[in-house]
Amino acid sequence: MATLFVRHRVEDFRIWKAAYDAFNAERQKMGVVGHGVYQTEGDPNEVTVYHHFESMDEAKAFADSPRLKEVMESAGVTGVPEAWFTTKA
Repeated sequence: MATLFVRHRVEDFRIWKAAYDAFNAERQKMGVVGHGVYQTEGDPNEVTVYHHFESMDEAKAFADSPRLKEVMESAGVTGVPEAWFTTKA
């Protein structure tokens, strides 16, 4: 199991979350088997998400996907996201 964490700012959380939810079926087809969304206390437009995958290759392919970048941009992600990959210890 591999997990991708991403932290980024969004222009408006409600708009971003609607786009995130609409992307769910595509995420699953891209190998996501679990996910979660968190907001930083005191700053609802700073968002951290995680996505679980069966393999690190799937996680990296998802992160490199042009479609993911397109959805993030149209959802209002601002700046450069911070992303990191982990495996369960």
